[in-house]
Amino acid sequence: MGLVWFLGWFYLLATASSFVEKENEAVVLGPRVNQSGGVVQLTIHHVHGPGSSLAPQPPVSFSDVLAWDDARVKTLNSRLTRNDNRFPESVLTKKDIRFPKSVSVPLNPGASIGSGNYYVKVGLGSPARYYSMIVDTGSSLSWVQCKPCVVYCHVQADPLFDPSASKTYKSLSCSSSQCSSLVDATLNNPMCETSSNVCVYTASYGDSSYSMGYLSQDLLTVAPSQNLPGFVYGCGQDSEGLFGRAAGILGMGRNKLSMLGQVSTKFGYAFSYCLPTRGGGGFLSIGKASLAGSAYKFTPMTTDPENPSLYFLRLTAITVGGRALGVAAAHYRVPTIIDSGTVITRLPMSVYTPFQQAFVKIMSRKYARAPGFSILDTCFKGNLKDMQSVPEVRLIFQGGADLNLRPLNVLLQVDEGLTCLAFAGNNEVAIIGNHQQQTFKVAHDISTARIGFATGGCN
Repeated sequence: MGLVWFLGWFYLLATASSFVEKENEAVVLGPRVNQSGGVVQLTIHHVHGPGSSLAPQPPVSFSDVLAWDDARVKTLNSRLTRNDNRFPESVLTKKDIRFPKSVSVPLNPGASIGSGNYYVKVGLGSPARYYSMIVDTGSSLSWVQCKPCVVYCHVQADPLFDPSASKTYKSLSCSSSQCSSLVDATLNNPMCETSSNVCVYTASYGDSSYSMGYLSQDLLTVAPSQNLPGFVYGCGQDSEGLFGRAAGILGMGRNKLSMLGQVSTKFGYAFSYCLPTRGGGGFLSIGKASLAGSAYKFTPMTTDPENPSLYFLRLTAITVGGRALGVAAAHYRVPTIIDSGTVITRLPMSVYTPFQQAFVKIMSRKYARAPGFSILDTCFKGNLKDMQSVPEVRLIFQGGADLNLRPLNVLLQVDEGLTCLAFAGNNEVAIIGNHQQQTFKVAHDISTARIGFATGGCN
């Protein structure tokens, strides 16, 4: 196995020069956007939605979805509790670039990309070819699998991107500012192939999934009239792990190399989205103007200096059936993030236990308890569509912003006749998952450090 890896990476680095642009053109960090409307808008799809190009083949079980979700949460727990182990700088020397398996995988932004996530279609290159990309607010660097894919590429729904077929493709040098910025964007030190002066990125994830390849620039197309020249991304030559059938990841973290960071100078440092259920469609809108027209309730967006790319907020209370939990305010004061890639909301055990007890007290009056399912310990007999007496759950954030959750946000039907509470206990970390965000408009206004929620669905 070691010989295979050696030969694969030897060929990868030897062929890097074929992608290097010979001309000494100026490198621009942020793309320019040919659009006067002030917003970049994309349709966002559920992986299991109607007509999804990323529907797993064969279909995956809810057990698999929850297992992948648990892997992502373990990664985030490690980051937020300062228990992460990054690549030691001494490992990432030029002589070690050919041996990626010889070092431990660090705990970095993002985690397994399973079937519980959302994607958009974007075009890359000139002429543009369209690819299904997972939207991830928990990571920053965007990447797509590229030919010749000399080590390994997972099976994807779209054809592999061919850099040699794009008139606007260029790889970035080891001395470029973007290469230096990889440390903050990926928590991994960049590597350099000295013979061709190509910057090599590593985007690694907590479940041992990762992507490695060339840091590159090309034309990104989000609509026929919305083109982003000079978009910085990773051109993956080795992508292994639980990425489903996606072509890559579209990073939306708070970092200048994320897609959001690269368009912020044109549109403003903000975006909003509405995550659809499996039966509907949603949107991802990038730009300050995307926050207009909806009655958002805002809560302060906070920052953790150790994890500045994540979106932190403060949960202050939870009500069940209109009654607040008997929990001291101090128990809510734990690191709390909102994340597009985590499915099930996690609460610290000191909050989850009284929350679960209050919910069961009301639900068990009408619905019989059932054994737990995977990471979900609170289940009931029956199908979700038949449950008409589900207590309202309200998540309240600093400043009064809230999420008044409907039954479809509170419960999850995992099997015929089996429906479970879509929350789970965790260590001293809270994560607002995408199941609870479904059908709400969620705004991230980085320029004024606030997160907003609005009702009204995804239309």
